[in-house]
Amino acid sequence: MPIKEKKVYILIPAYNEAKKISSVITDLMEAGYKNILVVNDGSKDETATIAKQAGAEVLNHVINRGQGAALQTGMKYLRETYSPDAVVTFDADGQHQTQDIQAMVDPVLNGECDITLGSRFLDKKSNVSPLRKIILKAGIQFTNHISNIKLTDTHNGFRALSKKALEEIEIFHRGMEHASDIIDEITKHRLRYKEVPVHIAYTDYSKQKGTNRNMDFIKMGIKIILNKISN
Repeated sequence: MPIKEKKVYILIPAYNEAKKISSVITDLMEAGYKNILVVNDGSKDETATIAKQAGAEVLNHVINRGQGAALQTGMKYLRETYSPDAVVTFDADGQHQTQDIQAMVDPVLNGECDITLGSRFLDKKSNVSPLRKIILKAGIQFTNHISNIKLTDTHNGFRALSKKALEEIEIFHRGMEHASDIIDEITKHRLRYKEVPVHIAYTDYSKQKGTNRNMDFIKMGIKIILNKISN
């Protein structure tokens, strides 16, 4: 099947993103990505309604379960309902750039690898603050050591999964720790992976969200370390 005829789906976990979700979906649609699934993770605002109005398919969690749980819900649904050739995980807060998607999905659709992982550190386009960079680099070193894998960016939510990766990868943690689950699953199932440079745009809005706050990211890191030690 020619690449242009293959089915690419965009999976967006969203929690209280009524301010941004419409513009994110509109940008994707205008770039030609029509297959968009939003998993509304128990939002208290109008995220679900706005996402539907913008043209996305929406699944709803009754309560907020965490980004990992939202991704697992979306991956399972897409696998069982549409059997896509590639699934791109994409943030709802406007950090990820639509123009980076093609470079993410091409290696997957070409059969070059099973999963691509976006990296903020393969070029200098992402405006990562010095403190944030130190925290991220420490997490990268720890994850690479524990998971026996070499990556330049281990907690970036921008990924593209092949049909095989979608079938094999299982997410166990509900929260942001799910990124480590995915890395562990790559090793466990011997999936072929490739890092792709992506531009993450940190705005005042996105910096207020979840683990984009440095203290929340540190807390997440501690959770990951404790989980690794206990296992």
